[in-house]
Amino acid sequence: MKSDRNSSRGRQEGKKSKPLSRKSFKKTFSKIKEAPKSDESSGIRLNKYIANSGVCSRREADTYIEHGSVEVNGKLVTEMGYKVQPDDVVRFDGTSITPEQKRYILLNKPKNYITTMDDDRGRKTVMELVANASKERIYPVGRLDRNTTGLLLFTNDGDLAKKLTHPKHNVRKLYHASLDKKLDLRDLEKLRGDVIIEGRKVFIDAISYVDGQPKSEIGIEIHSGRNRIVRKIFEHVGYKVNKLDRVVFAELTKKNLPRGRWRELTNLEVTNLHTMK
Repeated sequence: MKSDRNSSRGRQEGKKSKPLSRKSFKKTFSKIKEAPKSDESSGIRLNKYIANSGVCSRREADTYIEHGSVEVNGKLVTEMGYKVQPDDVVRFDGTSITPEQKRYILLNKPKNYITTMDDDRGRKTVMELVANASKERIYPVGRLDRNTTGLLLFTNDGDLAKKLTHPKHNVRKLYHASLDKKLDLRDLEKLRGDVIIEGRKVFIDAISYVDGQPKSEIGIEIHSGRNRIVRKIFEHVGYKVNKLDRVVFAELTKKNLPRGRWRELTNLEVTNLHTMK
């Protein structure tokens, strides 16, 4: 399921600006001089146009525009306030993009699916599970590792995706962890508050035994989005996580959503996500 847009997006994530050679500078400068003029009275700002296409957030789009990643009607545009007209052709890293209707899909992820757009090793990906969810191209927000189940959000809303993955917004994530043995009360107390994992501080918002379950069944709430962080937290005090299920993500729950199935968010849920501080 690899696409040109996904390929260009992957290149964007590790992209760093490089000094221009004299030859490339002249080439770029000549393109800038020939850049089309925008009609200030109508149209949509270029950064919003890019965000609406699902490529990235508006703030990230400003950086890409500045670094020369965007062309309108075949001409390089670096003007931040440039407004795109209805008949303009916009290309991002050489790939044509268009604004899309925003889609928000919630999946209850099963085991043995990896959170990626495609996999060169032929493993099953979460995109297979939402292949028929939207005609627009949607992307997973954050990730769950292969053996972790539970809530995973997909969208083409670049601004919202950025908001939900940025640490400063403290997006709530609640997990149900099944351990290889009972969690000793002393070890549970060690995991209240700050914990140093691989030299970096992780704050655990809440942790407790699951009511009515064996002491190996633990509920843990965090805001960190670091890779495999819940498993590493329990390994830190000598326990292995046999099963891990994300039951809450940004106040979204698994209610009436069976494993392996997806649903669209309600208008109220979308509004709540956008207004979340």
